[in-house]
This record gives sequence, structure tokens and C-alpha cells, in this order.
Amino acid sequence: MWIISVEKKFSSAHQLVGYSGDCSKLHGHNFKVKVSVKVEKLTPLGISTDFRKLKLKLEKILSQLDHKNLNQLKEFKNLNPTSENIAKFVYNQFVPLLTENETLQEIEVWEGDESSVKYIPTQG
Repeated sequence: MWIISVEKKFSSAHQLVGYSGDCSKLHGHNFKVKVSVKVEKLTPLGISTDFRKLKLKLEKILSQLDHKNLNQLKEFKNLNPTSENIAKFVYNQFVPLLTENETLQEIEVWEGDESSVKYIPTQG
């Protein structure tokens, strides 16, 4: 088994509705997102999956969030755009793009250099 990971960055603004503190005000982050995919078999070339294809899939998803006020997007109209909810959004968007040889292991979202959250789907 192999775990393949790619990372991409995007910048967005958001505010946390109902939060008691500075994050209740509109503010921005330079987010980083890491997607990790499990692969059970290699191709005849000895490749588990193509890094470039994974990066393009992630870029496509993050382009929906880049340089946006996340609170104004339909996906977050009734859901705070926390790092946790952003991770779940990326997961939900990424799963349909997987090949039959790939399983999404986890999504990690950083709000900055020192804070991140991982979304790990339950296996069932």
C-alpha cells in the first residue's frame, strides 16, 4: 500500500458566526490543503498514481474558494467556514474524482503555519 499526498494553497476571507472572539469579524487566511490518497497497486510503470493529476483535481476544488469570502458561498450559507468544514467540503468534492485504484485517506487544512485540522473519513 502507498499513501500519496499533494498540497496546494489558497487565500480567502471568512468570519465565524456565533463565535465569541476576534474570528467573529471578517478576516483572511492563507490556507494550505493537503490531500492524501491510498493506493493498493502500482501501474506497469511502477507509479501508484500521478501527482500531477492529483494536484489538478485539488486545484479545481480550491479554485472555488480562492480569493472569496467563504461566508458568501452557497456551501457555507448555513455552515460556518471553519477549517473543519473546509476540510469536509474538500473531501466531498474530491471523492467523486478518485479513480478505482485510489481511496481518500485524509484531508488536512492549515489556517496558517501553526494551526491545522485533519479530516479522516470513517471506514465502513
